[in-house]
Amino acid sequence: MFIFLFVSMGHLFAQPNFPGDNEVFRDDVVARVDITIDSDTLQWIYDNTGSNIMWHATFEFNNGTIHDTIENIGFRLRGNTSRQSAKKSFKVSFNTFESGRKYHGLEKMNLNGEHNDPSISRSKVCWDMLRSMDIPAPRSNHMEVYINGNYHGLYINVEHIDEEFVDSRFRNQDGNLFKCLWPVDLNYLGSNPDLYKFDQGGRRAYALKTNTELDDYTDLATFIDILNNTPINDLKCALEPVFNVEDYLKIMAFDVMTSNWDGYIFNKNNFYLYHNTETGQFEYIVYDPDNTFGIDWFGIDWAERDVYDWSSDEYRPLYERLLQVDEFKDKYSWYLNKIATEQMNPDVFFDRLNEIRDLIYPYVENDPYYPMDYGYDIDDFTQAFESGAGGHVPYGLKDFTEERVQSLNNQIQLNDILPVIKYINNNYPGIGNDLIVNAFVEDDNPDPLVVVNYAIGVGVVIEIEMFDDGMHADGEAGDLMYGAILGPFNQPVNITYFISAEDAEGQLATAPCEPIVVIVSEPSEYPLYINEFMASNATTIADEYGEYDDWIEIFNNGSDPVWLGDKFLTDNFDNPDKWQFPDYTIQPNEFLIIWADDDPEQGGFHTNFKLNKGGEEIAINDSEETGYTEIDAYEYGQQETDVSEGRNPDAGADWIFYGSATPGLSNGLSSIVYGKMQDDRLKVFPNPATGSLLQLSKESDIELYSITGQKLLGQTQTKQISIEFLPAGLYFIRTGHGEVIKLIKQ
Repeated sequence: MFIFLFVSMGHLFAQPNFPGDNEVFRDDVVARVDITIDSDTLQWIYDNTGSNIMWHATFEFNNGTIHDTIENIGFRLRGNTSRQSAKKSFKVSFNTFESGRKYHGLEKMNLNGEHNDPSISRSKVCWDMLRSMDIPAPRSNHMEVYINGNYHGLYINVEHIDEEFVDSRFRNQDGNLFKCLWPVDLNYLGSNPDLYKFDQGGRRAYALKTNTELDDYTDLATFIDILNNTPINDLKCALEPVFNVEDYLKIMAFDVMTSNWDGYIFNKNNFYLYHNTETGQFEYIVYDPDNTFGIDWFGIDWAERDVYDWSSDEYRPLYERLLQVDEFKDKYSWYLNKIATEQMNPDVFFDRLNEIRDLIYPYVENDPYYPMDYGYDIDDFTQAFESGAGGHVPYGLKDFTEERVQSLNNQIQLNDILPVIKYINNNYPGIGNDLIVNAFVEDDNPDPLVVVNYAIGVGVVIEIEMFDDGMHADGEAGDLMYGAILGPFNQPVNITYFISAEDAEGQLATAPCEPIVVIVSEPSEYPLYINEFMASNATTIADEYGEYDDWIEIFNNGSDPVWLGDKFLTDNFDNPDKWQFPDYTIQPNEFLIIWADDDPEQGGFHTNFKLNKGGEEIAINDSEETGYTEIDAYEYGQQETDVSEGRNPDAGADWIFYGSATPGLSNGLSSIVYGKMQDDRLKVFPNPATGSLLQLSKESDIELYSITGQKLLGQTQTKQISIEFLPAGLYFIRTGHGEVIKLIKQ
């Protein structure tokens, strides 16, 4: 029994999502993609292989179930060395020329020629392996590609790693996403974040792909500092808040078992780092694993290479320092063995390889570009699954697998591991509600004893067993996600907890290093409501920059002003403090528009997230001191462009769709329609108004409304309005053209 002497707000470590294979990524068929592009433009692309200019083209997709044609897509070459190959790789962009457009949820499509691999399957096999290991990785499948009616061969379609990818896996997209290419070694360069913005070959090595206008590398510099400069004995707890070590140990084992030498550990190349704002941790994302399963350009026998000394002669801190921590080394060894006995088990793995080979065989046989780079023929393709093709391909997929597994068996240093505890999560209960705690736990011994250890205030620790039986808010039985239900708690209190797991051999693990604090507080009494929102705004209303962005309308249904500066808005219930409101006081009966555009640099009313047209969550949460108590929340489904969803009536319990949205106005004003603003739109001045008369830039019919929707005045063909009778406050002017102008009288 002991007392918690130190408490603070800890991070939560949420489990990633794994979207299913939609029609675009079905791998039971080989879909056909047709690109139609001006022939002169296509020739220019082939003559200027270093260019990243997007060119207008038409995209057609047919997998036998769906057949779609999309005009005005962007098309260009992609890749590095493949740009100089005969069989080139391509990028398709659905949103370059039509902002916001997606195809089955995708903004981009990568069509990889795989000219280096006679099996045209290594990267596909790797992506599938990673996903089977519950590691977030791109979806992929084979496609036949035609350009202007000419067959360009068999390709692998690989999901693009961008803000859509991280949002679908980690439920947020507002963190920094770094594309890391050679020579990124994660070595410490100094405390100044700008030191990591160095160029290599005309591009940044650590290339920031999101939040580019802010261009802030502080989080990356902090992670690299901790990784390199923390004493080994302190490294586990120092890394835990800033890097997802548990999942990276799996990836490290994957790289070594598949000989992914063109990644970080050997070639300091080809990976992404995403700063997951839900957890505060960086996530490591594998990229471009085509140089795997024995492909070699160095004279190295990758099947025999030492799994504990696998990096190059140069220093790789993320590999070498983790292996200096006994707990990490033991888990890494365990993952190596799991890959060998599960993912690379010949009894199952070879059947899957045969399925892939047989599916794509006829498309390779007719591929006119397949022989052009290395002289491969269809016999080489078939042989590539069994044994080497010579040159840079000394192994086939199957004989490499057999050799690698045998080599591992001769090297492996297996010890009983500490139980793995990760993806810790909890809800944010108010008074009278239960606290639900979840954690993912696995071990080399089955059925460890998992316990949540919690204290109320600074009291004595109480131990409650957690279960994986589907009956303790733990998901499905047997999914290794454990749950416990604590409470209810009937008064304001701080709950501090951590998780422990003990296996049959007596190995005891605890996590996180710093216990988590949950604040149970009084229910919020603020009369703030998510009153209306639009998750796909194409023409309804523009922000102050003329951009048609997603928006959320907040309504104060009370009789008192409410300061918003310590409150939060989020699109993820598990990340309650995602975006903090600015220093603003919302008045009684005021409707406030917040632009959900992931563009916070545009001002205080622009969030760091966008809304998902396909459905997600919105919540207003109270201050950190209250444990982010929920003020109002709504979980919505599929939305339509330029159709809003809102409460009926204002602050009511029912939600309906509004074909005529009313942003900034009462939902009862269904006759008020925001027209698309034109360059010659009506203007009023002065605004804010301080006198008794309001001038109009041209004659117009006008109607004047209060913020509650009450019509106060109506005039026809006027250029002047008397507002002497109006008290100070917020008003709306509706013009004869359907435009709505916000008026402030001081």
